[in-house]
Amino acid sequence: MPQYFDSKPTSLSKKREIEFNFLGRKLVFISDNGVFSKNEIDEGTTILLSAVVPYRLEGRILDLGCAYGAIGLTVASFNLNAHVVCADVNERAVELCRQNAIRLHVQDRVETIVSDRFQNLNGTFNSILINPPIRAGKKITYAMYKEAYDHLIDNGSMIIVIRKAQGAPSALEYLESIFSSVIVIKKSRGYWIIKAIKQANKSKEPGNE
Repeated sequence: MPQYFDSKPTSLSKKREIEFNFLGRKLVFISDNGVFSKNEIDEGTTILLSAVVPYRLEGRILDLGCAYGAIGLTVASFNLNAHVVCADVNERAVELCRQNAIRLHVQDRVETIVSDRFQNLNGTFNSILINPPIRAGKKITYAMYKEAYDHLIDNGSMIIVIRKAQGAPSALEYLESIFSSVIVIKKSRGYWIIKAIKQANKSKEPGNE
């Protein structure tokens, strides 16, 4: 059965517009069949954004598993000092994200890249934001977390959203085996926003899944 984390969706294209009202601003995204949360901005994404956007993230930011760009492009829209890289294994999703960056007039501060996790990503990031593909299983999602550590600058942070019922406590425990500082910065409607910080000279030996 085709999934939104497939590289080449086979579902018939049927584009639609999604309105996202966030912090007093209306953002409009193009979505399509074969991508994550195709009909609306999902609740986890909204809660993640409510936790990170007010802090005005700066520097180089990665939206890993970007879909059509709800997280990364919203961050770029609100944070003018951020350079955002939006990456996804799904080629259709990345093309939508590219189009949405143009529609939202943030294309000069956004890169869109087709990448299976970090395969095609170079350099390091100040922040990595992930709404993990839970349906892909822990083998994939935990690999994303482990690889994220090596792609953060010192004192950079990875921030994820995950439902308690879908494994937030075990994900928290796993992250504590990799990062020296892991905190839950927000809990809302069953979702946990977890921030894992790569502190300089205080790394841990990455855990094995």
